[in-house]
Amino acid sequence: MATSTGSDSERWQIYEVVLRYCRGLDRNDKALMRSAYHADGIDHHTGFTGTADEFIEWLTPLWRDYQGSMHFIGNHWAEIVGDDAVVETYGMSVHWGKLDEDGKNTTNGFRYVDHMTKRDGLWAISERWAARDWTRSDAGRYVPKEAEGPTGTRTQEDPLWVLKRKLQIG
Repeated sequence: MATSTGSDSERWQIYEVVLRYCRGLDRNDKALMRSAYHADGIDHHTGFTGTADEFIEWLTPLWRDYQGSMHFIGNHWAEIVGDDAVVETYGMSVHWGKLDEDGKNTTNGFRYVDHMTKRDGLWAISERWAARDWTRSDAGRYVPKEAEGPTGTRTQEDPLWVLKRKLQIG
């Protein structure tokens, strides 16, 4: 049985890879999402297996079909041995399209099972299996907001990007 030898700093770096991927996906930031993978990274998702670059291109038309998504990260475990790590991350994702679209509005339970490696001091995904454990249809459950106010988008008009521009960050 292998012993996990990673430091707290390495565990945090690995956790940040997962967070960076989810934020990139939800904000339609391809560069941020891509940064979670090594250059030769592989991804296995429902309906897709291939390189990280191919995966992001595969997602592009799907993003146009959805108004948004939110990925929530739960339990996270990393077994680190040298420059390799087996990482399991539990999560839930919510995807939505138009209010009345069946099949676009879902909540999913998943686990990311990642082989992460540290190369040149950087932890990133070498290979990912996105295991979908369950899916629930949310068709007919979404309702319009009750009043005017900030709304998340996958464009540069999202409050995050507006604030970053205002503060001249990134």
